Amino acid sequence: MSTELPAETSRPLGATALLSRGLTPGKLRGLQRICNPNGTLNILALDQNASMIEMATKALKAKGEDRPPTYAEIVHAKLDLCRQISPAASGVLIDAYYGAWPAIASGSIPRDRGMLVRLEMSGAPKNPAGGLLGKVEPGWSVEKVKLMGADALKLLAQFSPWEPHSAEYQLAFVQQVYEECKKLDLLMLLEPISYPLAGETKSDPRFLARKADTVIESARQLSRYCDVFKAEFPGTLDLESDEQLMDNLLALSECSERPWVLLSAGVDYPQYFEQVQMAMESGCSGILGGRAFWKEYFLQVDLAARSEFAATLARARVAEIDAIVREHATPWFARYGLTLEEMAGVQVAEGWHARYAPHARSAPGYETGLPTYRPGEAY
Repeated sequence: MSTELPAETSRPLGATALLSRGLTPGKLRGLQRICNPNGTLNILALDQNASMIEMATKALKAKGEDRPPTYAEIVHAKLDLCRQISPAASGVLIDAYYGAWPAIASGSIPRDRGMLVRLEMSGAPKNPAGGLLGKVEPGWSVEKVKLMGADALKLLAQFSPWEPHSAEYQLAFVQQVYEECKKLDLLMLLEPISYPLAGETKSDPRFLARKADTVIESARQLSRYCDVFKAEFPGTLDLESDEQLMDNLLALSECSERPWVLLSAGVDYPQYFEQVQMAMESGCSGILGGRAFWKEYFLQVDLAARSEFAATLARARVAEIDAIVREHATPWFARYGLTLEEMAGVQVAEGWHARYAPHARSAPGYETGLPTYRPGEAY
């Protein structure tokens, strides 16, 4: 029987075209699951805990209840937002403590939408210089994210290249999580957030003056330790010119060694809309936004009004951004110099399963060295 390929497919790419770029089966599948069909990303963030509790507490106080929300109230809010908005997104980022298992059990994340799960603890200790030191959510782990069937893991690691002690700590933290994700073949998104140092606030001119440099330098130092880089907007609207902001965005895109997406950082939706438009013209592969879409949720008069807000205005915002992303974002595979057509024709060599994940437990006879499978053998 002839094994000659048709002329139009006579030079297909081998799987090394993917593997050499770190696109192993688990990571590639994760990317496929969290993306739009054209390889762009429009991910809804509902993993916020501290900020959501703060919003809910203020809403309760406005109604005469001077107390924090209960666990059940936060779970309800997350599931409601997820259920109403997620159909307009390509994926949903959720936390472990309140959201992940309840979202799965209730079907609040549609089965055809990707699920990303947060790893880090909400809040982080500081060193004397104001440097933040990240921690994993107590009781949680990279392995647990993988075991529950998540399509990807997200790690937030506040980072300032200008504070050496915390920067070295955070780099080691990021590297450790990245190596664990590689071992488990789990897609990893990294979110390094700039922060004010001791004696500063987020509105301090000193902090704002270095923010763009911080975002760009963070990408230069950290983006190789993830599969998708989640970046802040590198600069401040109305403080820097559009020309300068575009230069910043292009520098960020050049420095990022992985496809990158734009976070919303809690800004109001009109501001985020403007940021997204600029980012999509600069090599960005999409967005991973949260409060910009739904921050008014807790200001609604009752539960029914909250659901209505989520199902209408919040969802419409996500859909509006999705249209921009689909048309103007750079597909993740283009960042790797690949096309959908090339990947559709990738040839995987016989016996790949025995070479895959050599550290994993295998059937007897495959523990060490090269596998002993026989070409043509059926399994």
